[in-house]
Amino acid sequence: MSVTRYALDLWQRAGEALRTADCNLSVSFDAAASRAYYAAFYAASALFAVGDREFSTHAGVDVAVHRDLVKSGRWVPSLGQDYSYLLRLRETGDYGGPRHVGKDEAIEAAAAAKRILDAVRGACPELGEYGQQDGGVGR
Repeated sequence: MSVTRYALDLWQRAGEALRTADCNLSVSFDAAASRAYYAAFYAASALFAVGDREFSTHAGVDVAVHRDLVKSGRWVPSLGQDYSYLLRLRETGDYGGPRHVGKDEAIEAAAAAKRILDAVRGACPELGEYGQQDGGVGR
């Protein structure tokens, strides 16, 4: 497995999305939950990209997280639950109509995203720290 430029770019996006989720907690709980989901989505996508796997849909990443990471034992079940929670909250935050993400849900979403990024970093330390703000790969 090699860390490609594509995987590093996804990893950079994951870190940016997590930082944005944290910042959005004081602005919009819906936006914070959405960015927390994207942090997890980009992080999982980066991990799969290291293994030369790419997905064209969010559903594809969701299925792969549960099948290839959780069911295979690479991730503990609670990380799969975190990913599913984030996906549900993102749908609420982005498309929920009269339903909105609450404060406690948004705070938990940011924490869940951080747990997922920590797991990805643990599985592939070559990606580096997600907290780095280097402006992104190729910028």
